Amino acid sequence: MSTSLQELGRAVKRLQNRHHNALNVGLRTIGVSLVQWDALRHVDQSPEASLHDLAQLTFQTDQAFGTLAGRMVERGLIERLPGPGRAVRHRLTDHGRQVHREGAEIVDRVLTDSFAPLTPDQRELLGDLLERLLVGGAEYE
Repeated sequence: MSTSLQELGRAVKRLQNRHHNALNVGLRTIGVSLVQWDALRHVDQSPEASLHDLAQLTFQTDQAFGTLAGRMVERGLIERLPGPGRAVRHRLTDHGRQVHREGAEIVDRVLTDSFAPLTPDQRELLGDLLERLLVGGAEYE
């Protein structure tokens, strides 16, 4: 019996939801949410990114990311630096780097547990298939 496309789409969404829930529970132990940790990750990986770039990377609007960044500045996780023109750049503070590192360990544990039923070859195949869908699929943004 073959899986319908709707069932397949729902399975992808259920796995994503399971990851989000488990990650939020784990990250809560270090005082951040998944959204906050993801912002730290992108600020770290893209130090020259503008607020607009970071909003897109984290699937947020510019206004939502600006609000999030403001709260993260208040908590001492990131700092804002002047960029070219009116642009503002963001950088992790020492505290933000520590939270990012601790969060990465939690994320790795959650995902390791989640994908444990798959062999390394199956994980590689899954990654290849998902990448094919992302590269070759229609954009609905």
